[in-house]
Formats: sequence, C-alpha cells, structure tokens
Amino acid sequence: MPFLSMTGICKHFGATVALDNVELNVESGEVHALVGENGSGKSTLMRILSGAETPDSGSISLDGKPFVPGNPMHARRAGIAMIYQELSLCPDLSTAENVLLGMEIQSFGVIDRKATRKRTEDALKLLGISDVNVDVPVKFLPIATRQLVEIARAVALDSRVVVLDEPTSSLTQADVEKLFEVVQILRKKGAAVIYISHFLDEIKRICDRMTVLRDGVNVGVRKVDEVDTDGIVAMMVGRRIDTIYPRSQRTQGEALLDVSGLFGRTKPANASLQLHRGEVLGIAGLNGSGRTEMLRCIFGLDAVKSGKIKVGTYEGTAKPAERWREGVGMLSEDRKLEGLALRMSIADNMTITKLSPLVSNADQAVKATEWIGKMGVKCQGPNQAVGELSGGNQQKVAIARLLFHGVDVMLLDEPTRGIDVGSKEQIYALIDQLALQGKAVLMVSSYLPELLGVCDRIAVMHKGNLGKALPVHETNAEAIIREAAGA
Repeated sequence: MPFLSMTGICKHFGATVALDNVELNVESGEVHALVGENGSGKSTLMRILSGAETPDSGSISLDGKPFVPGNPMHARRAGIAMIYQELSLCPDLSTAENVLLGMEIQSFGVIDRKATRKRTEDALKLLGISDVNVDVPVKFLPIATRQLVEIARAVALDSRVVVLDEPTSSLTQADVEKLFEVVQILRKKGAAVIYISHFLDEIKRICDRMTVLRDGVNVGVRKVDEVDTDGIVAMMVGRRIDTIYPRSQRTQGEALLDVSGLFGRTKPANASLQLHRGEVLGIAGLNGSGRTEMLRCIFGLDAVKSGKIKVGTYEGTAKPAERWREGVGMLSEDRKLEGLALRMSIADNMTITKLSPLVSNADQAVKATEWIGKMGVKCQGPNQAVGELSGGNQQKVAIARLLFHGVDVMLLDEPTRGIDVGSKEQIYALIDQLALQGKAVLMVSSYLPELLGVCDRIAVMHKGNLGKALPVHETNAEAIIREAAGA
C-alpha cells in the first residue's frame, strides 16, 4: 500500500469543477512529480492534503491509516510539510524561530531557545548546510538559503510527506544542484516527496513517477523514464507542441533604447546596451547579478547614480509615469507584489495605466474583453478579481496591460516564471509576434533554453557588469554559464 493515498478527491468552487475524482499515490522514499498546466488542479489537491481546503468527497490515507486534515497545523503535526514557491517564512524572525514556528520546544511553558537552536543546526547539518547563523533574521539570507530553511523545517519536524512547489523558480543553477542533493537526502530518509515543477528537464532528472492532471482530471500515471518530454507535454495540454520556441524572420530597425555606462545605487555597476525595433535582446546572469536592478533603473523604479539612458528622442532619467508616456512598459518578475493589483478586477489591471477615470465601466469592460480574447485569458469575465486566476493567466493580464498601453519598448523580467508549458508556448509566440510588429523587447530570464530559443542576441551580467551582446548563433548555454559565473 502507498504511504500516501488520495482517492476519489472531488472539489467544486461554485460551478467550477476544480477536481473530479482525482487519485494520487506516493510511496515512501519516492520522488513523485505532480504535473499539469496552471489551473489543472495541482494547487487545490495540495491545499486539500495540507488541510487548507476541505474536499467535497474522497478520502486520504497516511501510512495505511485514514487521515482527515482539519487544518494546516493538524497536517503539519501529522508529518506533512508544504514548501511553496512563495516562501512562507517570517522575515523578521531568525532561522531557528522559523524552523520550529508553531512547534517550539518548551521547558516548563517557556521556549527552550538553546534546544531550538540545536535542533535547527542539526537539521541544517543533515542537509549539508553549516554556514548559516541560525540567530540571524531570515530576511538577510539569500533566496536559495531561505528555500533550504523551509526544507530544514520539514527535516527538523521529521516530516513524512514533503511537497516542493516550484522549488527552483528563483534559484541559480548551482543552487538547483544543491536542492537536488537535499531531495536525495529526503528520499534516503524515507520521506514521500511530491515535486511540482514546470521545468520538465528537472522532472526527468530527479523524479521516479509522475501523476498528470488536466482540467481537474487524472490524465495518467507514468514512470518518468518511460515517457519523453514531448509525451509529458502532450499529456498536460492535450496536444503535442512541435515548436515551443517560434522564431519568425525578424527585421531589425532603429535603436529605440540606448543605455550607456549605467550605474545604479547598488547595481548595475556598469551596463551599456542598444535595443532595436523588431529585436528581442536577452539578459542572462545569476540571481543577484543586477539584471532586475538594471531594468528598474531604466524604467525609473530605482535611482540612477550615473550613466545615460535614451528612449527614442528622450534622454535622461525619468519616473515610471514618464516612461509610460515615452512608450516604455515593464513587466515585473514579482507579479503578485509588484506586477498586479490582485484584489482589483482584470479590467482594472489591464487598463490602469492608460484609461481615463472618466471612461464608463461599460467601455472599460469592452476594452478588457477584447484583450481577454486576444490573450486567451481563462476567466469568468473582465470583472473577476485577477488574484483568482492561475499564474499563467495572471501573467497574460500583466502583458496585456503593456499591449493595451501601446508601448514600443517592453522590459520583461522573468516573463514565464512559475507558469505552465502551455502558457509559456503562448507567451513565446506572443513575443515573436511583438518583434514582427516592430516592438523592441528586453527580456531577463534565468532559464537559458528560453533565452536561446526566443532571443536574437544575449548579453550576460556578472556582478553588476553587463557583457557584450552576442547573436544567439555565436553562443551557447555553456559559454553563458561560464561568463555568468565569472569564469
């Protein structure tokens, strides 16, 4: 019998069927992939497992015994650890306090800080981490280390089921390798690991079996080594994707953005580039190298210490509102905190930078409905809160705002982070069409295959310094990684 078994799970939200008779079985010591497009039901299924949602019907068993999670704390005490893409750490608390939060070691009703520190250090040591001061607030730790702190929480509490939801979306390649080592440690400890990722190469490398969901229904369970990547994609989206990176014959025009010797308050340390009409220019580099800071300086979100920025005929620094008027739009890497107003409607989010407040709600809805159709946004209508949409559909709304505004220069920071392969395919096709229409696209990405597949040229940033942009046919992944690492 599987260590974890979820059988006949059904869940409705009003008229929407989120899960329809779904099954998931995971063995001890297995790394099991849960695969599907955004909106396929993966998150709902995991929220049921964690006690955050109650199923309409179905049953769960843990180690052969019936299990009905009453709430997240109940599930956590039963040995189920959820490690989300958006980390659930308290930034102002220390590593030790975060690891045992809610499960503190007490002596006579008082938290035993020495024992708490010792258990945290032991958990980190088991994961091969010995250079973290467990008394330092986690907000001062790198994002990769915070990810490992979340996993240390699972180890410290001797969790028997560990769910990793898009664990590598914000990690460098070196940090990904470290995470994979940690997953192998969890496997050897006998934990049942559920691995959720849109990076199919990771699934092929680290997982034993996979369960595929599509539109809230089980599509199948496969051994990972028995199906190729194209087969996984076909199961997820219901069709085969022959060319995920479309590339039309593009014609490069005049320079729309000219950056020279750009220095930010912290980063970039020295960045120069020219971005032309009809071109997609990619920016590679490790996390923390200064890629995002460069885009923020160009757009006016961060202060510029020195250097020149020229947009068309406009020259000099500017505020974001001025950049919008100059024809520059930016897509933030953090759509939840910066890219979208989650409680506002789809219509408001799409039109907020351009539409006059005097325009009627009906006219706004017409405009938004038009772009919902063009972008293929799956939603109930323009008045639905954007926070209720899947990640891929949220990203389409954020991009639609740039298109509705009519910008010529598009600054895209991690445009496909955390979205499924079907939505990625649509965004890649959209970027290709934008270049054909004469838009100038500056694109930051941590995923090298998409940079090599989508861009015309790629420049690499290392410690705030931007290297020379090379045509994609003159570079490769190995050369980019070496330059990004300063080799």
